[in-house]
Amino acid sequence: MLNPIEGEIFVIDKPLRWTSFEVVKKIRARLHQHLDMKHLRVGHAGTLDPLATGVLIVCTGRATKRIEQLQAGVKEYIADIRLGETTPSFDLETPVDATFPWQHISRDMIEQILNDNFIGSIEQVPPAFSACKIDGKPAYKLARRGQEVNIRPKTLVIDRIEILDCGLPQQPTLRIAVTCSKGTYIRALARDIGQALNSGAHLTALRRTRVGDITINNAEHINALISRLDDEQYVMPDAAEQQRIEAERIANKARAAAIKARNKQRNSKHDI
Repeated sequence: MLNPIEGEIFVIDKPLRWTSFEVVKKIRARLHQHLDMKHLRVGHAGTLDPLATGVLIVCTGRATKRIEQLQAGVKEYIADIRLGETTPSFDLETPVDATFPWQHISRDMIEQILNDNFIGSIEQVPPAFSACKIDGKPAYKLARRGQEVNIRPKTLVIDRIEILDCGLPQQPTLRIAVTCSKGTYIRALARDIGQALNSGAHLTALRRTRVGDITINNAEHINALISRLDDEQYVMPDAAEQQRIEAERIANKARAAAIKARNKQRNSKHDI
């Protein structure tokens, strides 16, 4: 039996081209319908771009208090990168705006660059096409209007970068696995790798495979979750409130007993 008011945590394999907010909106609407209520807190623990897929954690009710803790977990991604081309958004959201030589790049060169420049603590400038705030406005809104966007570098930690596949020398393609801290933009990492190789690069696909201890193996498709929600039974709002009151009463009783025991122990020491 689900209790979305007390709090549930759902792990979604976010589909391609869905925004993270669209996933939240879909789940919230279905829960409103089943609980017959208009307001229920639902939020996600870490945005995924529309062109990315993979682990998206969605919390409901009082479990939304855990969002900050959940999104602080280490992230893992699998990223496909095309060398020799750049785009303004550093991915496929915008068209190619420049091309660069890539024939001088080898797998060994990439391995060396990754180990020397991108492991450990690094400084990264987030993309202009991002949700970073500038004077209270998301940077991507300014970038889409053609306005200049200046974002300060952020300090990040990259624990691991592993080459999974390399198309060189025939094709300028690269697939990497990345383990990194919260706030890392893999699109910006692709940009920086291209520059470090004296070329250009942009992201062509991205999949998040882990957030903290939660992996893609724990995730379900949004349509599968919606079907499951339709088949579930729920703790309704009145019952959820009664459960909350009872749990609070038990917790307070235990707390009072602990305080009483500590005071008794102190008084015993004084008597000695």
